[in-house]
Parts: sequence; structure tokens; C-alpha cells
Amino acid sequence: MVQHPTKVLDVRGLLCPYPVLKAEEAIMELKSGEILEIRTTDSGTIIDIPAWAEKKGHQILETSDQWLEIVFSVRKG
Repeated sequence: MVQHPTKVLDVRGLLCPYPVLKAEEAIMELKSGEILEIRTTDSGTIIDIPAWAEKKGHQILETSDQWLEIVFSVRKG
């Protein structure tokens, strides 16, 4: 079970590149080890968010595809 997020980012309705750009802004506000939950409807984020997280040294804890919404839990590195 994933810990409760420190911050929830709602980027539903936004398309590439905005979900990743907004995630980058939001995670900068967190301390190392804190969790950002990202809620998106852009199917491209299935590839983009994990690639961004790996590049920046963050850890994807969980990915959940809930019909038209994708939810990522990301631990800041």
C-alpha cells in the first residue's frame, strides 16, 4: 500500500507537455522522500511520467489506470 501523498496534482484535461511540466513544478515544492500524486487524463503520460521520473531521480511507487483517469504516485528523489 502506498503512503498518503504529500501533495495531489490534478492535471486532468491537460495534454502533453503540460502534465510533465506541472509535475516538475509541483515536485520542486516537496522534500526528498515526500510523495506527489498526479491525476491525469492524457494517455501519453503512461510513458512520459515514468520517463520524467527516471530522468530526474524520482521513484514511481504506483500507477493506476482508472477508466479515463491515470493516477501516479511519485516519491521525490
